[in-house]
Amino acid sequence: MDKPETIHPLKDPTLKKPGAPRERLAPWLKKRLPKQDTVQQVRQLVDGLELNTVCSSARCPNLNECWSKKAATFMIMGDICTRTCRFCTVPKGKPLPLDENEPENVAEAAASLGLQHVVVTSVDRDELPDQGAGHFAETIHAIRRRLPDAVIEVLTPDFRGVAELVDIVADAKPDIFNHNLETVPRLYKRVRPGAGYERSLDLLRRVKERHPQQFTKSGLMLGLGENKEELDEVLRDLRAAGVDILTLGQYLRPSLVQLPVERFIPPEEFAAWETRGREIGFLAVASGPFVRSSYNADEVYKALGTRSGAGGA
Repeated sequence: MDKPETIHPLKDPTLKKPGAPRERLAPWLKKRLPKQDTVQQVRQLVDGLELNTVCSSARCPNLNECWSKKAATFMIMGDICTRTCRFCTVPKGKPLPLDENEPENVAEAAASLGLQHVVVTSVDRDELPDQGAGHFAETIHAIRRRLPDAVIEVLTPDFRGVAELVDIVADAKPDIFNHNLETVPRLYKRVRPGAGYERSLDLLRRVKERHPQQFTKSGLMLGLGENKEELDEVLRDLRAAGVDILTLGQYLRPSLVQLPVERFIPPEEFAAWETRGREIGFLAVASGPFVRSSYNADEVYKALGTRSGAGGA
């Protein structure tokens, strides 16, 4: 097998190392490490099936907590991304060909872990003719065959706004279709080069219009330099696009290569944004310093209070 061509972050001209030292974490950003026995079991299972997780590739601060509960977010299509988002530590470069066994291996891992809520995300694969949409659909179908009663949640790229590719994934009928806006429009060029705010909103709107009974979800990272007025406008845009579920979490710099944290948001502000989200009309809101798109995704889903409509139109 060919060795993947990667760009080391320190040598990537699009991700120049900021001059500021790494930020000292706010006092409320501390976690107790759980027992490691189950964490190692999950690691061995994932490694044995040659799978990737966004938990480890993106250096998620919740990895130990989630894996101790046998919860992991599968990252399909490899661990090399074709985009250079400035907040993400997933390696950038030229990916390997797709693994045709991966959909079944994800289903096997989900079954082995006893998951009732399976979350699948991916790197961007802009070089593929369908940008990986077909692989997403195959993975959904494989999980559905193995775990027919499980809730399936996907967190997808923007597929460059190609509507037909979005449809391929939505038509595979995941229970939840998630696509993150990540930040406010003003910061897109700095935070998400190659992405577009309106493009992402259009994706979410299209999924909801095509499958009204399918839950849609989106999330943002706070602390990148946004202001309250901008954030409130984004929340209103998401609801206008029909998004049902909102997640808000603190951006934490994974390494010195990524963007620095502009501000640590105190827990009471996250609580206020949760209240605001409910006022605007989101069916479920998860807002807190450690909240991530897939963090406690099963509990967020249960907060909807109903499974009517799950699985698509």
